[in-house]
Amino acid sequence: RSLSVRIGESGAGRAALEHRSIYISSLAEVEQNSAVAALWKSEEFASYFCAPLIVKGDVKGVLEVYSRAPLPPHPDWMYYLETLAGQAAIAIDNTQLFENLQRANLELGVAYEATIEGWSRALDLRDEETEGHTRRVADLTLELAAHFGFTPAELPAIRRGAILHDIGKIGVPDTILLKPGPLNEAEWVVMRGHPQLAYELLRPIHYLRDSLDIPYCHHEKWDGTGYPRGLQGESIPLTARIFAVVDMYDALTSNRPYRKAWTHEQALEHIRSLGGIHFDPRVVEVFLRNFSSR
Repeated sequence: RSLSVRIGESGAGRAALEHRSIYISSLAEVEQNSAVAALWKSEEFASYFCAPLIVKGDVKGVLEVYSRAPLPPHPDWMYYLETLAGQAAIAIDNTQLFENLQRANLELGVAYEATIEGWSRALDLRDEETEGHTRRVADLTLELAAHFGFTPAELPAIRRGAILHDIGKIGVPDTILLKPGPLNEAEWVVMRGHPQLAYELLRPIHYLRDSLDIPYCHHEKWDGTGYPRGLQGESIPLTARIFAVVDMYDALTSNRPYRKAWTHEQALEHIRSLGGIHFDPRVVEVFLRNFSSR
């Protein structure tokens, strides 16, 4: 394990440099490298073969065979050794390609997630949301979703959808988004368009296709009076129904410029009163059962 051979030195070094198999049958041929010579003496080797592991012109390593008895280089045996070396080289190369691909995919995924987080922080700042709103609703949405049987593989897409729930507000003018008083009817038309804009922004991004339901549908209501499509009941995606409850809870229990935060109990009672009207009653039931004691 501690043996070190330079390119062009000894059998393995020459095989790597010259891209050909090497046969050595005497100690004299390896004495230039004292460590290799010491190995030969201590192990009493009599024959040595090596074949370079080459793929697409790149040397991946050297396959070595040591024998303590004289082993002549029979052509058939050499052909088999070189074939074995070629297959080993391909296997090593495939493994490296796969590992590199995995690493690249991981790095790309991390970059995507960092970009999404950046978008959400920028939207929170522009919309004057409370500090940590997006992170809190994303975490609580995943916690509630776990009670509805979503698998671990499905949770990342749900989290991305929660983080990007208000991405459509990027198209809402500041005069409307930051208006201190109530919106007029024309302004509400613009504001209610932000879920549709979110859909149009995110749908072309293949990575986010599975995350569309929350940004697109979280303003739909159980009784069909929501927007943008007026969906009703279970025609509203379950993840959007879950998120709607969580989003209202966090909004009510957070301080806003126009009102103080409600207490935990006040928020829960309000959500309970909207079950079957604004919210899916089953989602409300599960939410109250699991989060009332917080």
